[in-house]
Amino acid sequence: MIKRKPIYVETMIKGSIEDVWSYTQTPSIHERWDLRFSSISYLPKDGDVQPFLYQTNIGFGISVAGEGRSKGSKELKDGSKVSSLQFGSDTKISLIKEGSGFWKYEPQSDHVRFYTSYDYETRFGVVGSLIDKYLFRPLIGWATAWSFDALKRWIEDGIPPEQSIRRLLSNVLICLALCFIWIYQGLVPKILFPETGELQLLQQAGFFSGFEREMVFGIGLLEILIGILFLLPINKQPIFIATSLGVALLGLGAFFTDYTVFFQPFNPATLNIGMIILGLIGWLNGKDLPQGQHCVRRKL
Repeated sequence: MIKRKPIYVETMIKGSIEDVWSYTQTPSIHERWDLRFSSISYLPKDGDVQPFLYQTNIGFGISVAGEGRSKGSKELKDGSKVSSLQFGSDTKISLIKEGSGFWKYEPQSDHVRFYTSYDYETRFGVVGSLIDKYLFRPLIGWATAWSFDALKRWIEDGIPPEQSIRRLLSNVLICLALCFIWIYQGLVPKILFPETGELQLLQQAGFFSGFEREMVFGIGLLEILIGILFLLPINKQPIFIATSLGVALLGLGAFFTDYTVFFQPFNPATLNIGMIILGLIGWLNGKDLPQGQHCVRRKL
């Protein structure tokens, strides 16, 4: 049996416990900031139990629906609140079969310590467990953390979650574009076909005499690694700036080595300027963008 580790996410939100409770316990508000759900709707109460339906749109017209039961909420002696729930899905394609967890709200001075812990059972036997461990669980854990930070920025700074989500999608597209360009430029013209111009440029520069081929290969590997950085779940703000500056310097180096290459179709000027602008847009768009890394992911 593959051992599961419950998902834990914690953040500190500047505000009142009543505000945090309202933003997280009202379905029409909750579904706006939580990436895990496209819609949430309450069913008639069953005593102290609040049943609800949820749906997550995966894309391409595919969605996963499920039902949950909030087992009630209570206020503790220290003023904190806790809400526990159970959830599950009968949708055949849903990896999650059933699970449970809680949300807790702890007032601390002018902040609220808001955290959750939940776990679930999966479908599809060993295959489902492996998919969950190495792909789905890290993804849904990140989505929970990102959503918590989006909630924090909504309450503290008034940034609507819809705006944060649009900026997230924009950054994803920018990162994918820059990832492709860097990997392509490192792999194709430098490692696979260096004779098409990259080797000649380095020879004309007069550096690394006798080792030009090895240097071109090394530069290609470096560019591939830079491209991979845009896929990693890390803070990309310094990467946007560093790569934009690096591309500008590379363009200047190419110009002083052989300025005639700038007269060719699809020359370095058009490519480099496009990459620089993409990097700067990514940097500007990434300011105050919610980040899953801002949340605590391990229970202390």
